[in-house]
Formats: sequence, C-alpha cells, structure tokens
Amino acid sequence: MPDLLYEKRDGFAIFTMNRPKRLNALGGTMSEDLVEALADFHADPEMRSGVLTGAGRAFSAGADLKEMNRRNIDRAEQAAPRRTFDPASSLPFSRSPKPFIAAINGLCIAGGLERALDCDIRVCSTEAWFGLFEVKRGILAGYAIHNLARLIPFSHAMYILLTGERVEAPDALRMGLVSEMLEPDELMSRAEEIAGAIAKNAPLSVEGSKFMAQQWRQLMIDESYRTGEWVSRAVLNSEDAKEGPRAFAEKRDPRWQGR
Repeated sequence: MPDLLYEKRDGFAIFTMNRPKRLNALGGTMSEDLVEALADFHADPEMRSGVLTGAGRAFSAGADLKEMNRRNIDRAEQAAPRRTFDPASSLPFSRSPKPFIAAINGLCIAGGLERALDCDIRVCSTEAWFGLFEVKRGILAGYAIHNLARLIPFSHAMYILLTGERVEAPDALRMGLVSEMLEPDELMSRAEEIAGAIAKNAPLSVEGSKFMAQQWRQLMIDESYRTGEWVSRAVLNSEDAKEGPRAFAEKRDPRWQGR
C-alpha cells in the first residue's frame, strides 16, 4: 500500500496521507509518492483543485522524533546539517497553481500542521487538534516560523509557537487556523463540496486569483528563509536540540541547559 493515496474525482483530486499506524508521519515513501501524484495532477487539465487529508485518526503527526534521536546518536559530535529551504518539497500546495483544501480529520501537529498551513483553505473535524511542539523538544518549527504569522493574527501565532500548547478545534476556528469546523462524518463531504465549487469556475480566473493572493502573502518570504538558515543552525547544533528528542524517546521531562 502506498504511503500516499491519490484519487481523481469529477474536477478535483483527493490526496490521502496513508501511514495510519505512524499517525501519517511525513516519512517512508510519502514525499516521493506526493511528487509523482502532483506531477500527474498538474498535467491533467481536468483537475482543477485538490483535497488533502489523512487516513485513520490523524491528519499528520509531522516528523518522527524517534528517528531524529537515532540520527543524533549516529551523528554523535558532528555538526547538524545546515537547514536549507526547498520550495519544491516544503511548499508543494501553496506554490501549486491549483487550489488545495486541507480536510483536517484528527491530530495535526508539527510538520503535519505546517502541511495544512500550506494549503489555501482549511476545514477541520470537531475531533481535530493542533500544535507546534518544537519548543518543547529544543528544536525549531520549519514552515511555521516563517508563515504562521502571515496567516493568523500575530498574537495567536506567537502563542502557538512559543507555548507549544495543544490547540483544540474550537480555538483553531477562533484563531483563524481553520475556516470551518464540522462533525467528523461531514468533513470530507464539505471539503469535496468546496473543491467541486472551485472546479466549476473558470480555471484561468481561479489560478490567477490564487497566484496574486499567494504573491502578496509570500512577499519577501525568501529573505526570511535565508535568515532562518543561520538561526536554525545555531539552535539545531545546541545540546538542547539533542536533549529534546532524547527525552521524548526516553519518555521523560527534558533537562534544558540553554546551550
């Protein structure tokens, strides 16, 4: 079974992250599967919009911290690799010419939340919950440190980024993380309804509208990515960055050193 399911409907496609036993963590062959599916999606003129969702009880748990801890052990005293930003892999939905709707069915944290943020429209189930827990692990959020405050009010963005607290679905709606909250059995039908409504419109008008909106939202974003490279290198090379994943893997509270 592929780690990403790709299904075409009438005018739109559904992309399902399909690693339910790993809470749809962004690993395995998911990235490769997504690149292949998006290539087909973009090449098909009948496909006008896309829906992104997750299999099972999670939308996505983001990166695998146990794998990160193993990499830290294997790397030992070596410096952390410089974090560079690759738009092709990190912005697959916002930089797609076709609109994407995130149908957030459950747990949506870290890189999973960032993947949802990259979509144009977000709707969620009442069972969904959200979080950026990186500050609790001694590491940095990726996409979100550059983009969250561009999407929701600054104070809400700072609360999510700096506290690392869990955000329940009603609060996500209040903050503007999502535009609608629905009962679980209504989520996909609503997401498909939105995708279908987009698909009925003139494709060049839709693509032009998205292009201009994203052009404004991402104004000077590349400067933020360049600055983020040296900030992330300092943080990710710290002792705290090793301690956070290690404490998570060992199921204990981290012992921060501030260095």
